[in-house]
Amino acid sequence: MLQIGDKAPDFALQDKDGRLVRLSDFAGKRVVLYFYPRDNTPGCTRQACAFARTNDDFQARNTVVIGVSKDSAASHLKFAQKYQLPFVLLSDPELQAIQAYGVWQEKKLYGKVSMGVVRTTYVIDAQGCIEKVMPKVKPDTNADELLAWLDQNPAG
Repeated sequence: MLQIGDKAPDFALQDKDGRLVRLSDFAGKRVVLYFYPRDNTPGCTRQACAFARTNDDFQARNTVVIGVSKDSAASHLKFAQKYQLPFVLLSDPELQAIQAYGVWQEKKLYGKVSMGVVRTTYVIDAQGCIEKVMPKVKPDTNADELLAWLDQNPAG
């Protein structure tokens, strides 16, 4: 997992519309980069809807929200349409960004061990460095916690 002060790894991933998006496209803005396990699952849906509800608040703070999972662009398109998600969703089936950000980890569920995405959120500053790391976030409170943190830590 990356640490505060690390240079955020750049990536080039497809969005829900099949366009290539790079982290470097957002230079000069803060980025909330959140990694989640899967579209249309209960926790991931609650987290995405919370970011959708607060998207204007993030924009007012010159902050872009980007969600990343290994789902396909087509899955992201359906997910975004179903829940009116106004922010960027990126498809990472090859685990390019997921591994670069250290969120592909061993998980245990009902005694079974498997590899998967651990729900993690990063805040990246306007210069492209990691400013905050939130591992194993709670889907229901992640967006509001980030807004409170942004208010206490205005971009400098």
